[in-house]
Amino acid sequence: MTEWDVRKLRILRTLRDRGTVTATAEALLMTPSAVSQQLTNLSRQLGVPLLEAQGRRVRLTDAAHLVLGHAEAVFARLERADADLAGYLRGEAGQVRVGAFSTAVSALVVPAVTLLGAEDRPGPQVRVRESEAAEAYELLSAGEVDLALSLAAHAPTARDPRFTLLPLLADPLDVALPAGHPLAGSSTLRLADLSREPWIFGGSGPWSEITTAACEAAGFVPEQAHSAAGWTAILAMVRAGMGVALIPRMVSASDRPREGVVMRVLVADRPYRHVVAAVRQGAEHGPATARVLAALQRVAEESVQQN
Repeated sequence: MTEWDVRKLRILRTLRDRGTVTATAEALLMTPSAVSQQLTNLSRQLGVPLLEAQGRRVRLTDAAHLVLGHAEAVFARLERADADLAGYLRGEAGQVRVGAFSTAVSALVVPAVTLLGAEDRPGPQVRVRESEAAEAYELLSAGEVDLALSLAAHAPTARDPRFTLLPLLADPLDVALPAGHPLAGSSTLRLADLSREPWIFGGSGPWSEITTAACEAAGFVPEQAHSAAGWTAILAMVRAGMGVALIPRMVSASDRPREGVVMRVLVADRPYRHVVAAVRQGAEHGPATARVLAALQRVAEESVQQN
């Protein structure tokens, strides 16, 4: 029977994720020569070529991808074993490191931590790291955070064997209008009613994509009059009458718009952004992580009921 070396398999997986031997070495605190040597030894142990030259770089062979397909199940079981052992040694009061985007930190993570702190039994120690989706999943894959929150549109696919994805919240988008806008008092506002308005949203990235996709679904392409990424700047421009903007309910609920801005709920064509939580596959069974996930789900449910 073939002898499987988990450490070498982790190196192979990191090479797949990072793309180069140098990046793999940096991620694992190894030298490039040590990475190459370990993968050569693994190839010899398994009796199949795992890498092939591609210019100055290397690429994984079909055999390497086949091996990793099976190895992911092993990694998931080891994650679960780590989680179970941690639960055995520390009870449920372990440490859970959370990577989340800014709005989710204030609207979901902080209330979840407060909820855990109010329980009679000791709760997990939650450490928060603000990070956007790309960074959050790199940190999760590297083991630097235990749980990541992101928009579903920027999460890995459900078929990615490294992660388990859990839906948390469908966050509705409302329209921010200047207080004196002709439609500010409308109780039947539709997104299409604002097709001729100047719009305010980010020049690129997730919020640009969400705004344009929502407007296109309503039958028009928004005219971007101004570009801003922060909600404070966006709402300040709306208040000054410089345009209109879509604002997530999570933002308006946690940071009520100032005087001069009117929030209006859309009627028939209300868009949503979906928030998901992700853990390394198998880690969701760990007692501490499971408690944090349960608290996040409870906060999300209460948020939906309130809105």
